[in-house]
Amino acid sequence: MPTIVTVNVDDIDSKFVEDLKREFAHAAVEIRLQDQPDLSSSFMDADFWKAIEMIDWNNEGDDEKVVEALVTFLSGQPLSHIYRFSDLLSEKLWHLDTYEHAKVFLDDPEEEGYLSVDDFLYARCAVVANGLEYYEKVLTHPQLMPKDLSFEPLLYVAMKAYKRKTGNDFNPVSAYNYETYSNKNGWEKRI
Repeated sequence: MPTIVTVNVDDIDSKFVEDLKREFAHAAVEIRLQDQPDLSSSFMDADFWKAIEMIDWNNEGDDEKVVEALVTFLSGQPLSHIYRFSDLLSEKLWHLDTYEHAKVFLDDPEEEGYLSVDDFLYARCAVVANGLEYYEKVLTHPQLMPKDLSFEPLLYVAMKAYKRKTGNDFNPVSAYNYETYSNKNGWEKRI
């Protein structure tokens, strides 16, 4: 007797496949795909920024509480939205990874021309975490890059949402490498 399993493609991950293999070790699998527009809507740039607005700065000082609403929201979305959030975040961080944006650190007399790759990444996270308007302002005016702001917890939001949703670790390959110096065009004249 055939067993029919209906699952949203967004919810298929390696754990699902392993469970399926274990449960039906010697069975044949037939895959039928059908459109379900209400379940497969895409997560767009505007959705990313709406999600970022869920960051609750009223809880500043407690990073878990600051990002809790965002993690809760993402964990309730299809897995594809968590991946897309991660990709969009990587893109935003990558665009800020330029020599011009890093100059605020490099020109600091206390830093003596030294750039901490982690501090610069966490400052870029703070720019994104402060919303679209601030992000666009800093992106187009690199001299506004904050030297004294950082928000590392933004890097872990997708991981936490994925873990909460699936119980598994999140190991994405981001669309953009956001580590400092990865945007070769942004550092072209300085590397």
